[in-house]
Amino acid sequence: MYIKTVKFGGSSLADAAQFKKVAQIIRSDDTRRYVVASAPGKRNSGDIKVTDMLYKCYAEAAEGADFSATFSAIKARFSDIIAGLGMDLSLEDEFDVIETSLKESPNSDYAASRGEFLNSKIMAAYLGVPFVDAASCIFFNENGTLDAERTNAAVSEKLSGLTRAVIPGFYGCAADGTIKTFSRGGSDITGSIVARAVGADVYENWTDVSGVMIADPRIVKNAKAIDTITYTELRELSYMGASVLHEDAIFPVKAAGIPINIRNTNNPDAPGTMIVREARISRAGEITGIAGRAGFSTLRIEKDQMNSVVGFVAEILTILANYGIIIEHIPTGIDTMSVIISSSALEGKRDALLAELHDKVHPDYMAIEDDVALIAIVGRGMVRHKGTAAKIFTACAQAGVNILMIDQGSSEINIILGVDSQDCEKSISAIYNAFCG
Repeated sequence: MYIKTVKFGGSSLADAAQFKKVAQIIRSDDTRRYVVASAPGKRNSGDIKVTDMLYKCYAEAAEGADFSATFSAIKARFSDIIAGLGMDLSLEDEFDVIETSLKESPNSDYAASRGEFLNSKIMAAYLGVPFVDAASCIFFNENGTLDAERTNAAVSEKLSGLTRAVIPGFYGCAADGTIKTFSRGGSDITGSIVARAVGADVYENWTDVSGVMIADPRIVKNAKAIDTITYTELRELSYMGASVLHEDAIFPVKAAGIPINIRNTNNPDAPGTMIVREARISRAGEITGIAGRAGFSTLRIEKDQMNSVVGFVAEILTILANYGIIIEHIPTGIDTMSVIISSSALEGKRDALLAELHDKVHPDYMAIEDDVALIAIVGRGMVRHKGTAAKIFTACAQAGVNILMIDQGSSEINIILGVDSQDCEKSISAIYNAFCG
């Protein structure tokens, strides 16, 4: 039996009109059997996402303030959806439970999760299929990480007797039995978990764009869509800021070899982007995508004959680890090394870190340079093709961008550039135009 798991994002379920589009998409294909729903997103540019309203409601409740106005606005959003669908459905019992919980024991994860919970209740009723609470089958470890194998077994068992179901995204059950959420965008992960557990043939992730774009369309107008991309390529782009899919959503389906299809709810006939385990190289030197992110700092260290000092680099990495600092990239030379780290990781630690490094590794020169952006150019057919790097560097030079750092990934599918933060968007546009213009 061919099976699809389908996940719909907040913009796809923002109001009754969007619900009707989603229901039509689901009903148009009998293989779309397991639906993962997000909370209502923005109905227009000036609107507020329901999840943000719920966070506000929690904050008011936690401070002992009157949250009735915010809660009433949340209730109205769901009531409007129900009325617009012409349904005879009441969520008053659910609202009462949520309101009591906010009054007696406000919890941010519980509050935030109720958007997915309530929207999925509506979707299940509208489709006439069972509702399965994610808290009954998605489990987290005591350290807050997903208990992947227990979850896979539980979701598989829960859905084994159901040919169709709606499951809320974004949350599950913590080790202590309370509600715990994924990071924002976590409904993507829920969809991936469900796809793996039911042995889906395809995981369709429906959003408001027609696939993954080669570059951020907010930076490059009319950016082209990517037809096919590998899990590895997408993870590289997601980590650098491409935001169509939560980067951690890749792992459950990657393990099972299930392709992900990014689709557009508002343009359901568009094929979207297929994300697969492996893909052929369609054209030598072709890039798959470009993404960039600011907010990095470079720790630069110089020491004569650094390369002959046993354990020199290990000592630096150990010190950084002791400060809880995650390393992004480490470009090195014979007597120099640079460590790229998130600027936010240095907050409150900068002076102490530099002092300890001076004390233990005795560098000839050391400094931290801020306002660095990283640009990732990704493509399975580009690195072994002569002239690809030259094309990238020429494009940046012609755009007046100074390259601070160059790093090639060991997998040979990406080249990372470090540039001034102010040149981040300029770099992306220049490289896109060089390859795709």
